[in-house]
Amino acid sequence: MREITKETIDRINELWHKSQTEAGLTPEEKEEQSALRKDYIEAVKANLRGQLNNIDIQEPDGSITNLGEKYGKQLKEESRHGEEP
Repeated sequence: MREITKETIDRINELWHKSQTEAGLTPEEKEEQSALRKDYIEAVKANLRGQLNNIDIQEPDGSITNLGEKYGKQLKEESRHGEEP
């Protein structure tokens, strides 16, 4: 997964705009667009997962539970065994 920069987002948008024209995209540009979109989606998922793993909640008994510790490890184990989270 590559780093998502402003240039990457600009290129995704440029390819989308070109795809909406009569000329459309070349096969190489379609492959590039697909790869860029995939990288972008993976980056968004990783960012969200990182944020969710850092959330602490206060239980009714007053204790603090970190959701990343409680559920993040569980999801990693399921992924390792080929199961869908």
